[in-house]
Amino acid sequence: MPPINLFSAVSGLSQGESFKTLLRHKNIVIERIVSTDNIKAKCYNQPQDEWVALLQGEAKLALDGKEITLRRGDSYFIPAHTPHHIITTSAEPRCIWLAIHIFADEP
Repeated sequence: MPPINLFSAVSGLSQGESFKTLLRHKNIVIERIVSTDNIKAKCYNQPQDEWVALLQGEAKLALDGKEITLRRGDSYFIPAHTPHHIITTSAEPRCIWLAIHIFADEP
Protein backbone atom coordinates (compact mmCIF):
# COMPACT_ATOMS: atom_id res chain seq x y z
CA MET A 1 0.00 0.00 0.00
CA PRO A 2 1.52 3.39 -0.98
CA PRO A 3 1.83 6.24 1.55
CA ILE A 4 -1.12 8.61 1.92
CA ASN A 5 -0.55 12.35 2.23
CA LEU A 6 -3.27 13.84 4.43
CA PHE A 7 -2.90 17.28 2.83
CA SER A 8 -3.06 16.24 -0.84
CA ALA A 9 -6.05 16.83 -3.13
CA VAL A 10 -7.93 19.20 -0.85
CA SER A 11 -8.03 22.36 -2.97
CA GLY A 12 -10.79 21.40 -5.45
CA LEU A 13 -13.60 21.40 -2.88
CA SER A 14 -15.71 24.59 -3.07
CA GLN A 15 -18.46 23.78 -0.57
CA GLY A 16 -19.53 21.07 1.82
CA GLU A 17 -17.27 18.34 3.09
CA SER A 18 -15.20 15.53 1.64
CA PHE A 19 -14.81 12.20 3.46
CA LYS A 20 -12.04 9.75 2.54
CA THR A 21 -11.64 6.43 4.31
CA LEU A 22 -7.93 5.89 4.85
CA LEU A 23 -8.07 2.59 6.73
CA ARG A 24 -10.58 -0.05 7.84
CA HIS A 25 -9.13 -2.58 10.25
CA LYS A 26 -11.11 -4.77 12.63
CA ASN A 27 -13.26 -2.37 14.70
CA ILE A 28 -11.45 0.84 13.59
CA VAL A 29 -12.20 3.19 10.68
CA ILE A 30 -9.85 6.13 10.02
CA GLU A 31 -11.09 8.99 7.84
CA ARG A 32 -9.73 12.23 6.50
CA ILE A 33 -12.40 14.91 6.40
CA VAL A 34 -12.00 18.22 4.58
CA SER A 35 -14.50 20.94 5.52
CA THR A 36 -15.11 24.18 3.68
CA ASP A 37 -16.63 27.17 5.44
CA ASN A 38 -19.89 26.40 3.62
CA ILE A 39 -21.31 23.17 5.02
CA LYS A 40 -24.86 22.04 5.71
CA ALA A 41 -25.71 21.69 9.38
CA LYS A 42 -26.07 18.02 10.24
CA CYS A 43 -26.50 16.54 13.69
CA TYR A 44 -24.55 13.34 14.30
CA ASN A 45 -25.44 10.83 16.98
CA GLN A 46 -23.28 7.84 16.15
CA PRO A 47 -23.28 4.34 17.68
CA GLN A 48 -19.45 4.33 17.76
CA ASP A 49 -16.88 6.36 19.71
CA GLU A 50 -14.98 8.93 17.65
CA TRP A 51 -11.67 10.68 18.24
CA VAL A 52 -11.04 13.70 16.01
CA ALA A 53 -7.90 15.74 15.48
CA LEU A 54 -7.96 19.04 13.64
CA LEU A 55 -4.84 19.06 11.48
CA GLN A 56 -5.51 22.43 9.85
CA GLY A 57 -7.95 25.31 10.32
CA GLU A 58 -10.30 26.22 13.14
CA ALA A 59 -13.75 24.88 13.96
CA LYS A 60 -16.49 25.37 16.49
CA LEU A 61 -18.56 22.32 17.45
CA ALA A 62 -21.69 21.81 19.50
CA LEU A 63 -21.39 18.68 21.61
CA ASP A 64 -24.23 17.60 23.85
CA GLY A 65 -25.26 21.22 24.46
CA LYS A 66 -21.72 22.63 24.89
CA GLU A 67 -19.65 24.67 22.43
CA ILE A 68 -16.08 23.50 21.81
CA THR A 69 -13.53 25.45 19.76
CA LEU A 70 -10.80 23.41 18.10
CA ARG A 71 -7.68 24.91 16.55
CA ARG A 72 -4.91 23.31 14.53
CA GLY A 73 -3.42 20.46 16.52
CA ASP A 74 -6.35 20.07 18.92
CA SER A 75 -8.08 16.73 19.39
CA TYR A 76 -11.29 15.68 21.07
CA PHE A 77 -12.91 12.38 22.05
CA ILE A 78 -16.64 12.07 21.28
CA PRO A 79 -18.25 9.14 23.10
CA ALA A 80 -20.83 7.04 21.25
CA HIS A 81 -24.37 8.45 21.26
CA THR A 82 -23.23 12.03 21.93
CA PRO A 83 -25.23 14.44 19.75
CA HIS A 84 -22.85 16.80 17.94
CA HIS A 85 -22.63 19.09 14.94
CA ILE A 86 -20.29 21.63 13.39
CA ILE A 87 -21.24 25.27 14.01
CA THR A 88 -18.50 26.99 11.97
CA THR A 89 -15.29 26.13 10.13
CA SER A 90 -12.55 28.39 8.85
CA ALA A 91 -12.35 29.44 5.20
CA GLU A 92 -8.57 29.84 5.06
CA PRO A 93 -7.12 27.55 5.80
CA ARG A 94 -9.96 25.11 5.35
CA CYS A 95 -10.34 22.43 7.99
CA ILE A 96 -8.63 19.08 7.62
CA TRP A 97 -9.64 16.51 10.20
CA LEU A 98 -8.40 13.08 11.09
CA ALA A 99 -11.27 11.02 12.52
CA ILE A 100 -10.88 7.65 14.15
CA HIS A 101 -14.13 5.72 14.61
CA ILE A 102 -14.00 2.98 17.24
CA PHE A 103 -16.78 0.42 16.91
CA ALA A 104 -17.75 -2.14 19.55
CA ASP A 105 -17.63 -4.80 16.82
CA GLU A 106 -16.29 -4.82 13.28
CA PRO A 107 -18.30 -2.36 11.11
